[in-house]
Amino acid sequence: MPVSSIRCFGSELLASQLSQILALVAPQQALLRLYQPHPELTPALVLDFAVALPADQVAAIREVAANWPLELVCLNNFVRLTEPGLLVMDMDSTAIQIECIDEIAVLAGVGAEVAAVTARAMNGELDFAQSLRQRVATLANAPEHILQQVLNAVPLMPGLTALVSHLQQQQWQVAIASGGFTFFTEALKQRLDLTATFANVLEIVNGKLTGQVLGEIVDAERKAAVVAELSAQFGLASSQTVAIGDGANDLPMLKVAALGVAFHAKPKVQAAAKAAIRQGSLLQLLYLLESEQA
Repeated sequence: MPVSSIRCFGSELLASQLSQILALVAPQQALLRLYQPHPELTPALVLDFAVALPADQVAAIREVAANWPLELVCLNNFVRLTEPGLLVMDMDSTAIQIECIDEIAVLAGVGAEVAAVTARAMNGELDFAQSLRQRVATLANAPEHILQQVLNAVPLMPGLTALVSHLQQQQWQVAIASGGFTFFTEALKQRLDLTATFANVLEIVNGKLTGQVLGEIVDAERKAAVVAELSAQFGLASSQTVAIGDGANDLPMLKVAALGVAFHAKPKVQAAAKAAIRQGSLLQLLYLLESEQA
């Protein structure tokens, strides 16, 4: 069994690019194989190594591949697809293609104001809890029915349904930990038969939003705690935990999981995560999980 590997997917790896990678990992020898963890995915090219890749080599490989039109991920430990595990996902811009609060704000007539704050919060420029309360406050007196309007139009991230279904077939627990709202996470829980969801509760009185959030804010630290709580609850080894998200407030969650993946994320978040999928389907996460049949 390999100790480490490099996974290339999403676009063809050119011979010249392969030569660059091999030069960077020299004198280590790579065993090349194709890996197709799901019928809807094209085979990935995997370079396996008998030793761990040093941090400086990983950094050099990621730097070289940064402008390539393919996805390249270095793995120094493996989460096994065929053993029970845990996936904790962010919701907005990860499990779904939108930021729900921005869409709610558009219907409430404060779209531009809220979107600007959201962008700064996701980039780590603002304290998340403070920025959330600030954005929700602008929604005061908005009619409750706009939440349903947003939900009715929510576009799932491509690959979400297939990913969740495949993991569940392998006895995985799949959850959402979101800085968004329970109105949407609970709908996804029912639709996808998720193990659990964690999100913020919008206060609604007499059919209108009050501009307040009830209870504890689900912030970066709470998201990270969810990984530990659910793995303990289901008796799963910490080595079988995966987290995926796109924002700066996902970084603690990505750090505490055995495999933390930045998905469609800002460069700052990609750089801080163990792995990154910059474009394409959420189903590509399966490329980063090791199958005994590989």
